[in-house]
Amino acid sequence: MSYHVRFEDLGVRDYKETWDYQESLLDALRSNKLAASASSAGNNGEAMPHLLFVEHPHVYTLGKSGSENNLLINYMQLQAHEASFYHIDRGGDITYHGPGQLVGYPIFDLDLLGIGLRQYIGRLEQAIADTLEEYGLHGAAVEGATGVWLDTGPGLSPRKICAIGVKVSRGVTMHGFAFNINTDLEYFSHINPCGYTDRGVTSLQKELGKTLSVEEVKGVVREKLANRFNLKYSER
Repeated sequence: MSYHVRFEDLGVRDYKETWDYQESLLDALRSNKLAASASSAGNNGEAMPHLLFVEHPHVYTLGKSGSENNLLINYMQLQAHEASFYHIDRGGDITYHGPGQLVGYPIFDLDLLGIGLRQYIGRLEQAIADTLEEYGLHGAAVEGATGVWLDTGPGLSPRKICAIGVKVSRGVTMHGFAFNINTDLEYFSHINPCGYTDRGVTSLQKELGKTLSVEEVKGVVREKLANRFNLKYSER
């Protein structure tokens, strides 16, 4: 059975504004669920599951289990790089969002999908790996670390191309994935990405040696997510 979701491409949007919007969508879906009226969710626009695509201005976010020591620059240096910083309520450590990076925020009900958190994260990873295959790259998970990586085999130095960090409240998800397309990787030099000091970060642009159409890649990711989660999209 298809899982009906509303898809929104927010374009370039401030991080805090988008975070607040996610919270409102999660609250609506969770309240609908608590009221035992899930059967009417599809008829209540704000209570529908959503998939948001967005690019953010330069921002660093630190998950609830992370260490602020993994931010390697101070407040004045953040300002000099036109970057902001937020402590947030997702899992994981520190990461960077910025122009040229596709950030995806699924607000999904895992109970209606019939999957648990590990399966959910696994499907996100698989959808990004499926996308990479379209560009001739092989992405995979690394044991003990969420996200999608390149060069994960024995003796290789894995490089992360997509970070994943989520929050789940009463079975409803928020936050999501950050997929580096044409991302300025220099910004990652100011953090220990996801808390790691011994693993690199990469992008489609770096791996392929050319600038990609973000709109094109969005279309591929959207299709691969639909395939992995059996999504049926409606537009806003």
